[in-house]
Amino acid sequence: MVLTKDELIGSLKDEIRILLHLVSKADPKQLDYRASEKQRSTLELLQYLTIVGPIHLRTIASGAFSMDEFGNMWSTEGKAAASRGLEETRQEIGTLAAMFSEVIGAMSDEDLRAPIEMFGQKASRGLWIVRLVLNHYVAYRMQLFLYLKASGREELNTMNLWVGVDGPM
Repeated sequence: MVLTKDELIGSLKDEIRILLHLVSKADPKQLDYRASEKQRSTLELLQYLTIVGPIHLRTIASGAFSMDEFGNMWSTEGKAAASRGLEETRQEIGTLAAMFSEVIGAMSDEDLRAPIEMFGQKASRGLWIVRLVLNHYVAYRMQLFLYLKASGREELNTMNLWVGVDGPM
């Protein structure tokens, strides 16, 4: 694997750190903002971010993929996520770094190199973690940033998005 296990865990922890920084910029009065009628609202996006990583990571770690089981997890966990307000959602996001450390930390290098078939494609568990966990957080962090900017947080800049700090460019 190009990344070491510690680097992968560190990258995921950093995503959560930056995400929590952006969540702190969410205006509770703007949580219903959505870019278009059929897209998630800001709150729905944050709720989604509480479940996307854990569902994908637990599936990958198990080494077995069943579309039925996968769909059941999305249904069950999606309902739980939808019941959370902003503060509960922020707290749930805050637990993800430890969960990523625990699940990935328990995997050996051999486990990370072991192939698993998901969605009709075979790849190593490590590659699936990058594709389905790390990449999702990077992409949806960008969406959250754009939602915040569109909802009036004009002071946010590249430092907020990529470094997770307030600061001039």
